[in-house]
Amino acid sequence: MPITTNPLIKNVRSTPTALRLAETSGLQLASQPPAKPVPVATEKVSLHSKANKLSDSQQEEIASLKVRDSKVRQHEQAHLAASAGLNVSRAALTYQRGPDGVQYAVGGDVSIDTSHGRTAGENLVQGQKIINVALAPSDPSPSDRSAAAAGQSMVGQASAELLQQSRQAAKTEYLATNEHSSHQHALRQAYDDSKPPRKNIDTFA
Repeated sequence: MPITTNPLIKNVRSTPTALRLAETSGLQLASQPPAKPVPVATEKVSLHSKANKLSDSQQEEIASLKVRDSKVRQHEQAHLAASAGLNVSRAALTYQRGPDGVQYAVGGDVSIDTSHGRTAGENLVQGQKIINVALAPSDPSPSDRSAAAAGQSMVGQASAELLQQSRQAAKTEYLATNEHSSHQHALRQAYDDSKPPRKNIDTFA
């Protein structure tokens, strides 16, 4: 935005913000009158006149872009807020310049780690976290649902492995218990067989 010039200060051109910074730092030019401040009304008139140059369709496009920008940011933030304990990337946003020259977010994505863990137990926890992150937004996208399906598959495989491990452990314990019982029975039988046969004593003549 142009500012009021002073013939004694030929090299000073700045914005109102830069001017305020200079004022707060206490910088002054010796023996020179201070530059006249730009009236606030000038800025308002400038913005108002620029807004008037936009057509109705352009203003509608800007309103639509603002709504889209808000939804995109909320969507990606929901992913990140639910990602505790899971390796995720920062949100990568795609921008579109509006008729007003402002960049609006119109798309975005967050990458999550879907690699398997070392054990079925780790995979069970990992898969559930993937599901939670993927379905965290109120309006999951097709790619979100695809990631959730990958997490569900991991949970299913891990659950099957844990069930198989549980059954195998129960079978091993059962066999060990029966083997011990059989061994104890064999020992008792061997002890009974080693005893001398009993004799009946008739006390009647």
